[in-house]
Amino acid sequence: MSSLQTTKNRADNPGMQLNEICSVRLDQSLLGVPIRHILEIVGSACPQPVPLAPAFIGGIVHYRGDVLTAVSLRYLLGLPAVEKPQSILVLESSAGTFGLLVDSVDQVMNLSAADFEPNPSTVNPQKKDLFAGTYKLNDRLLVMLNTEHLDPVRLAAVQAT
Repeated sequence: MSSLQTTKNRADNPGMQLNEICSVRLDQSLLGVPIRHILEIVGSACPQPVPLAPAFIGGIVHYRGDVLTAVSLRYLLGLPAVEKPQSILVLESSAGTFGLLVDSVDQVMNLSAADFEPNPSTVNPQKKDLFAGTYKLNDRLLVMLNTEHLDPVRLAAVQAT
């Protein structure tokens, strides 16, 4: 049974608390972002580099008449850069709107809160704040991203300390 089928079966049980999650791919990893933080998904984006910007800035893109700063999730997780266009999740945080570069957007899932586990103690302490925990799916794990900690303003402040 696929993960999507599992989530549909859980959605039929009215007693379970469900969370709507957008799953994304980054290399071989399956990651999740709560739908409530996503304003839009922009596919096949090619951000322009920003000279002298911190290394976690994947570039800037023109977005609805504004300039949107895009954070490179690959850089934050220590993965090599790719030369192909990536998708951008336009996210809203308490500090404003920003983009998050991912390899691809997978699917929207309704996941049970009962299947959520907090971060294990073995997560790298310097990267721990980037993750909110993990959902156990039937055939794999979905690591949840902590969108508030991915905001470029916050990342810059953390890098400065």
